[in-house]
Amino acid sequence: MKLKFLGAVREVTGSKHLIVTDSGKRILLDCGMYQGKGLETDALNRDLGFDPSGIDHLILSHAHIDHSGLIPYIYKLGFRGSVVTTNATRDLCAIMLADSGAIQEHDTYTFNKKRARKGEEPVEPIYTRAEAAMVMELFIGVPFNRKFRIDENITVRFTHTGHMLGSGTASLEIREGNDTIRIAYTGDIGRPVNRILKPPDPFPQCDILITESTYGNRLHQDTINSGKELLSIIHNTCVEKGGKLIIPSFSVGRTQELVYTLNNFYNNNLLPRIEIYVDSPLSINATEIFRLHPECFNSQIREVMESDPDPFGFNSLHYIRHAQDSKRLNDIKKPVIIISASGMMEAGRIKHHLANNISNPANTILAVGYCAPRTLGARLLNGEKEVSIHGNLYEVRAEIKRIDSFSGHGDYREMADFLLCQDPALISNTFLVHGEEEPAQKYSEYLSGKGFQNITIPKKGLEFRY
Repeated sequence: MKLKFLGAVREVTGSKHLIVTDSGKRILLDCGMYQGKGLETDALNRDLGFDPSGIDHLILSHAHIDHSGLIPYIYKLGFRGSVVTTNATRDLCAIMLADSGAIQEHDTYTFNKKRARKGEEPVEPIYTRAEAAMVMELFIGVPFNRKFRIDENITVRFTHTGHMLGSGTASLEIREGNDTIRIAYTGDIGRPVNRILKPPDPFPQCDILITESTYGNRLHQDTINSGKELLSIIHNTCVEKGGKLIIPSFSVGRTQELVYTLNNFYNNNLLPRIEIYVDSPLSINATEIFRLHPECFNSQIREVMESDPDPFGFNSLHYIRHAQDSKRLNDIKKPVIIISASGMMEAGRIKHHLANNISNPANTILAVGYCAPRTLGARLLNGEKEVSIHGNLYEVRAEIKRIDSFSGHGDYREMADFLLCQDPALISNTFLVHGEEEPAQKYSEYLSGKGFQNITIPKKGLEFRY
């Protein structure tokens, strides 16, 4: 068997890892899109490092675009194998991949207008909404904790990771001759305490472990204090300063956590009398899918739902779907909260809200999740005083704040505690992916202290043989 690392190695986007069995079966773990890398992004996404038509099975850990976003692209290039994932991930991919296809079409249209002015030939989008819709025919949804037989020699079982709705550790058993190799791919690991989702579940003992390292050198603040901090920021911005609170947030997962938190503030009469807008069609569609999958919810939200059947809606909350309604938010002069995608501030409606609000010192921009290096979100958090948005320069006079406990990624202690459901002595190799080099190195040292051996931080294209 061969294991080759093709993406999200020593970085945090573009997850792709290829398994080739001795019998020639080719299994791809995730097929994610590179994001936030400027002009390099398009070329990186088009250079896969494998022949899509030769992939027999794709095992998908969860629906985030940096893990799923190139599935329509490999379909376009001839992939016709199965995409095996959880039921909730399948449902989320139906809306998220279509949304991604729409973004590719829009960005390519804008780019081609510039090329036409230079007399250059147009380029095609990586994929379209139609291709994103067609690839959904290949998806197979599997319940959690049920061993699914892919073929006569390969099985997979998904267990909750608590990272986002439907996210799961994929535990594969691959029979080769008289031997069975057990591979666990965690995808991204959530936190033990999540406002909505079940905590990560133990997964079956593995021989080979592939796991993330995003926050390999950081510890999060606790959830209780972060709730108090959010309430304090709302009060300071909207009541004391009379400004707007702009929250860039990923449409799936983070937005629902924020809305649920605000819903609880509202139910307990803690929320000031201000209007709150969720300005993202994808967020609205994703929230509907959340409502369809209570099997992923933890006991706390189930208890809340006994008295509040809709934990994602209250009187002062408004979901904005249409572009013209989004534009009207610019005319609001009173204090409001606007939650909009994307979380790293690289695309979507949030860029318009930043452009309209970033130069007003009464306003606050609140980051609530990870921002990859070089993204607009990272530059703001690093203290840049002037930024370019849609080609125009804006002075940064709004207050920039961060609350990282809303992150869907566990910190290094939480991730390691989760991995100790394994006996490290029985693991022959541990591979750290989905993390920048420095956090991955620190995390490797921490895991070594917990008994894990033969830890590798692979480079792109690195291949292991078993």
